Amino acid sequence: MTTAPAKLYGKDLDEYEELDVEQLLSQLSPEEISILAKEVDPDDNLLPPSQRCSYECEKKPTGPLNRKKLIEHINKQALETPDKPEFKPYVAGTIRGKKWIPPENVNQKEADEQIAIDLGDEYEQALSQATQDEIIDLAAILGFHSMMNQDQYHASLLNKGQPLGLGWDGITKASQPKVFPPEPPNDTNIELSIQMVKEDNYDLKHLNWNNIKNISDEKFEQLFEALKDNTNLETLSLTNTGMTDRTAIKLAEALEKNCTLKVVNVETNFISPDGIVRLMKSLLNQRSLEEFRATNQRSQVLGNKIEMEITKLVESNPTLLRLGLHLEYNDARHRIASHLQRNIDRSRLRRMGHFSRTYTAGWITSRR
Repeated sequence: MTTAPAKLYGKDLDEYEELDVEQLLSQLSPEEISILAKEVDPDDNLLPPSQRCSYECEKKPTGPLNRKKLIEHINKQALETPDKPEFKPYVAGTIRGKKWIPPENVNQKEADEQIAIDLGDEYEQALSQATQDEIIDLAAILGFHSMMNQDQYHASLLNKGQPLGLGWDGITKASQPKVFPPEPPNDTNIELSIQMVKEDNYDLKHLNWNNIKNISDEKFEQLFEALKDNTNLETLSLTNTGMTDRTAIKLAEALEKNCTLKVVNVETNFISPDGIVRLMKSLLNQRSLEEFRATNQRSQVLGNKIEMEITKLVESNPTLLRLGLHLEYNDARHRIASHLQRNIDRSRLRRMGHFSRTYTAGWITSRR
């Protein structure tokens, strides 16, 4: 069975494919082009609405737009326009049209019916003699969390008495949030800490500049310059200090030469994705850092290219154990998590081997 070819205005569709559209448009008159433009609706958000709709106002503008006068004119026109006459005039006490009758709620009727469950004389007697606290504890054990509020549930878990008014007949309401005192400001002396890092102070193992505002770039540069030759500092925390790419590059140069740092935290700053990649590359030089955190930066989304580059850098690092970065793609997350787990297992085996050798050497020495 053969079907006839589709036709348009008496011609086959194949013939229209060979026509030149630009040549056809050049043969149309301005009136025909305006008619054709009204028939076509361009789906282009870049065009103004006046060019996308088929309505054309041929009147000349009477002047600039006055919003106040326009609203007054619309209100006046609405008040002067008469209401549409009703087919049946309103009379008090009479019903016009059909009266609405609410349908019967079958679900509610079924819910109101009591379901008789035979639990046996022993269980029914135990439940009939149980107190409210015991019933609430039983509901918590059976997992009926929707029948209790938060206070009842936690009181049952902690074996505490039920608060006053929170039994089965009490009102279920949200618990009042606990008010925690604000954290005290960071009182670390910047000048003193920089001096201690320069002097390679043995007592300075952890340096915390978190949440210190208005730290100048010169102070960061002095710290990172002193960090290159430091051999005692193990933890560096620079969260919410306003670090930028300029200071991040200085930190990367310091990490390339420092071999004692174990933890670096630069979360909640203004470092770009390229700056994070630069920091990740610096970890491959000494390969002594075990934890690096850099989430919540200026750009929340790193992008596929940056995430894949970070993944390759992490897979080349045999000492990194923990990484704090928000990754969007599952492939990058899975590969980084697998590599970090292998690093953790390798570190644990190394510690166990060191302990075994130490224990063996001690045992041989004691036998001698």
